[in-house]
Amino acid sequence: MPDDPSSAAADPSSANTSSEPSSPPDASTDRRQFAKNMLLGTAGAGLLAGCGGGADESDAPNVQTEKNVRWRLASSYSQSFDILWGGVERLADRVRTLTQGRFDIRTYAGGEIVPPMSVLSNVQSGTVHMGHSASYYYIGQNPALAFDCTVPFGLTARQYNAWMHEGGGLELMRGVFSDFNIINFPGGNTGTQMGGWFLRDVQTLDDMRGLKMRIPGLGGEVMSELGVNTQVLPGSEIYLSLERGAIDAAEWVGPYNDEKLGFHEIAPYYYYPGWWEPGPAVTFYVNRDAYDALPSRYQEVLEIAAAEVNVRMLAEYDRQNPAALDRILEEDVTLRRFPDGVMRRGREITTAILEDNATGNGQYREIYDAYTAARENMYRWFNTAEQAYASFAFPSSA
Repeated sequence: MPDDPSSAAADPSSANTSSEPSSPPDASTDRRQFAKNMLLGTAGAGLLAGCGGGADESDAPNVQTEKNVRWRLASSYSQSFDILWGGVERLADRVRTLTQGRFDIRTYAGGEIVPPMSVLSNVQSGTVHMGHSASYYYIGQNPALAFDCTVPFGLTARQYNAWMHEGGGLELMRGVFSDFNIINFPGGNTGTQMGGWFLRDVQTLDDMRGLKMRIPGLGGEVMSELGVNTQVLPGSEIYLSLERGAIDAAEWVGPYNDEKLGFHEIAPYYYYPGWWEPGPAVTFYVNRDAYDALPSRYQEVLEIAAAEVNVRMLAEYDRQNPAALDRILEEDVTLRRFPDGVMRRGREITTAILEDNATGNGQYREIYDAYTAARENMYRWFNTAEQAYASFAFPSSA
């Protein structure tokens, strides 16, 4: 996806140290001083300073001028993927609202200003200030980036959030991103994905061999070991590739997104589960230099807005996917579960790849060991309560 180098556009400001507003004065207090103190409260200080305030600066030493900051954010996703793209717009809207419009993030869909699969490098170089993408697109630059998104037979969305926010995962991944001059913020999750669309039935491991399949990340490496010819394509190119026979199979996200792309019009078999993407996260990348130049309040606003997107995106997918799957199954589509033999072999290959990547790579080993320990602990707990409940209460869809 054309180069359009950007420059940070922040109005120069001179900021004095602000203070908390004083307690309301008694009746003898000068009315002018009282009004000024009230305007210097938490909600009013930035607005007064930004508008000039109409006050003599020498008479108001506690007024802090907040910067006007203009950033550009490049996503890997097109606007047609409304939940993924919606997370980008939600973040920009929340940041704009919480800063009274002073921190304005302009959003660009995949391919508008940078290629969709090169968001990371463009944030690193400062071509754009922020990005929104899936880190497993970039495992060729550092294989440990897979843990920022998802690995086959890894953590579900809830488990991922537990590890990232409460289990030390965020700190470990920030160590990886520091090498790219980036600070990362979790920016949403799709939940466990579907296994994808196939032009022919797959019942055995032999049926996998020779397939041409669109699949990125570590899942693509596992599929390659299963004998699949893998490709990485942006979502906008998948439909035509299937229609023209350039690929035999493709995974994207799940029913809601897949229906929008019309895969059910071409491929008759819809497979589940997406065992290579049990809880794939997308991430906001922020150029470290640009981030460090922000006022501390804007940094906090950015973190708050990203956290909201992280929660709301998964909720949107959980709401939209059930009805979308029902609509898909009303068409001439056969729902298929991956054979246990395929999944068992996939898990064996995954373990071998992860162990091989960790050999001689101290950073990868540290993250892998921490991730594996968190996964085993949470698997035991989820198997005790969640799985027991789900296996009894959830109706079968197959």
